[in-house]
Amino acid sequence: MRTNANTRIEDLRLVLKRTEEFRTTALTAAAANLQEWTTKVKKMKAIYYTLNLCNIDITQKLIVAEIWCPVSDLNSVHTALIHGSEQSGSSLSPVVNRIQTQQTPPTFNRVNSFTSGFQSIIDAYGVGNYQEINPAPYTMVTFPFLFAVMFGDCGHGLVMTLLALWLILHQEHFRKLKNELIDMLVDGRYIIFLMGLFSIYTGLIYNDCFSKSFNVFGSSWSVRPMFHPHGPWTNDTLHDSGHLHLDPRVSGVYSGNPYPFGVDPIWNIASNKLSFLNSYKMKMSVIMGVAHMLFGVTLSLVNYIFFRNLKDVALQFIPEVIFMLSLFGYLIFLILYKWCVVMKSESAPSILLLFINMILFDYSSEGTVLYRTQKPVQIFLVVVAVLMVPWLLFNNAFYNPFGLPTSPAHCFYQVFISTVSLIFFGVKKAFFSLQVSMGDIFVYQGIHTIEYCLGCISNTASYLRLWALSLAHAELSEVLWKMVLQVALRVTSGMGSVLLAVTFAAFAVLTVTILLVMEGLSAFLHALRLHWVEFQNKFYKGSGYKFTPLSFDRMRDMP
Repeated sequence: MRTNANTRIEDLRLVLKRTEEFRTTALTAAAANLQEWTTKVKKMKAIYYTLNLCNIDITQKLIVAEIWCPVSDLNSVHTALIHGSEQSGSSLSPVVNRIQTQQTPPTFNRVNSFTSGFQSIIDAYGVGNYQEINPAPYTMVTFPFLFAVMFGDCGHGLVMTLLALWLILHQEHFRKLKNELIDMLVDGRYIIFLMGLFSIYTGLIYNDCFSKSFNVFGSSWSVRPMFHPHGPWTNDTLHDSGHLHLDPRVSGVYSGNPYPFGVDPIWNIASNKLSFLNSYKMKMSVIMGVAHMLFGVTLSLVNYIFFRNLKDVALQFIPEVIFMLSLFGYLIFLILYKWCVVMKSESAPSILLLFINMILFDYSSEGTVLYRTQKPVQIFLVVVAVLMVPWLLFNNAFYNPFGLPTSPAHCFYQVFISTVSLIFFGVKKAFFSLQVSMGDIFVYQGIHTIEYCLGCISNTASYLRLWALSLAHAELSEVLWKMVLQVALRVTSGMGSVLLAVTFAAFAVLTVTILLVMEGLSAFLHALRLHWVEFQNKFYKGSGYKFTPLSFDRMRDMP
């Protein structure tokens, strides 16, 4: 009995072993085809789901489908249907007809590998309305440029450009890693590439490369007149402490023409470098901000003309442009005029105080006169800007819901009646529905007017982040140079080379982590906010829905 039991156990072990081997072989063979089977199942489910959206005609032999399709692709769709009919052996040829509908079509923006990243930035704010102007083509230029204004360093820009080139050349390899962060970098590789190129350009304008300057053409500043021992402009600061304090008031300090490209390199060793760049970058950011917002308001004109809203051109676009030009366009004029006119710093008025006094009609303070006819010009511009507010506020109220112009008295009557109806009768009676709609128009237009007028002020101030982050990036770069690498360069002992190697490694790590990653991400987010809030809200509604056709490629990338 024991022998028989052992024999049976051995047989069972053999069966289990063979079963295990068979299972391993079967699963191994299935694993090789698992990805293909999964893809096939996804495609089949998507095809059946799409077919279930179609209708069957009365003969039960034809499928009728109503689809959205770009007009330029109609021929391609028809050709694909004919090809599919021939492959299936059908005796009926497909028919494609364009039909009219009252539904709002989806928004479709054709993109490629270069433009898809910028279009994703726009779509993250909101998908545009059908046939609304797409900000993506303009964002391809303004977004990396505003980023570079805050990240202006040609050394850091070169590193960023090389990183983007590496991502572009090896994109297929990085996509196989299936890492979310790496996929995000690969999708935005061309955005990073343009940000790096623009940072190189602005870094050359700032004459800043890892906090050091290039002296390519030779400085155009002559400090010799500042050393005159008996003249009124003796530079005591330089004689006492060895610091160079540049003073443009000294006669003869300009040895010739201005520095051909960018900031003069002598400012890199001047003790008043920060105060000079502070004033320059602050005014520059205001000029760029107002120009960017005016460009956005101008794009709204393109929308009005395309949709034939000539009423909005006269009642909305014109007062918005006049309001912005009267105040902030004049602010740009003051900045450029002060730059062009030679004045002593003690007598030159502050642009900020001058602009505030202009709004308050305060001309009693001394030192607020920049040119002779300043007072009447400023009074006229403020009055014009104030008159634009009621123009914006009551423009739609002069049109009833049927598009017919009404008198101002009728408008106020409508508001009065709508208020009374809301208080005493509510909105149930049909007789008051028209009055209530007029009240809604007043409320909506009032909100828009307040948002635009106050937004012009807050949005202009918001562009000062260009100045703040640019100075912060330059100062961080200079601090990192002085506190890390410069210390090792001054060591002359025998261990100086070892210390230099270790210090340079630390300098490289800190440069990448702090100045490239953290500062780069900060500048990216601020540039994103400037486009979403300050630029796009001038013309872009972004309340549409995206055209999402059946796509096997997108389905394959889904988890």
